[in-house]
Amino acid sequence: MDVMPRPSTLEPPTIDLGKETIGERIARIRKHRGFTQAELASRMGIIQKLVSDYECDNIRPHPEMLARFAVTLELTTDELIGLKPRKTNETITNRRLLRRLKDIQALPKKAQDTIIEVIDLALKNSAK
Repeated sequence: MDVMPRPSTLEPPTIDLGKETIGERIARIRKHRGFTQAELASRMGIIQKLVSDYECDNIRPHPEMLARFAVTLELTTDELIGLKPRKTNETITNRRLLRRLKDIQALPKKAQDTIIEVIDLALKNSAK
């Protein structure tokens, strides 16, 4: 007996990649970085015709090629495919504080907890 697969009822979430195609994005970023197609191809270890085909959307880049473009163009693969970075409500702009937080994060959990208790106590006392 042949069983036909049922159509999926799942609806994937929509992803906004913008109006620009991947090829258009590669071309725009390449030009912004000041590379010719030949220079970009040389840096990536491919031929110029491939860069042209990707930029004209004649072929779609597979994951390894996306990674090569991203590394060469000095951006993330998310940026390359058009995903916007997630916005967070809080951003630490104080570099000194950020360095300290990274140092604390590298400590064992018990040491982290002790430091957090000290910070909580200092904040409580400074609010008085």
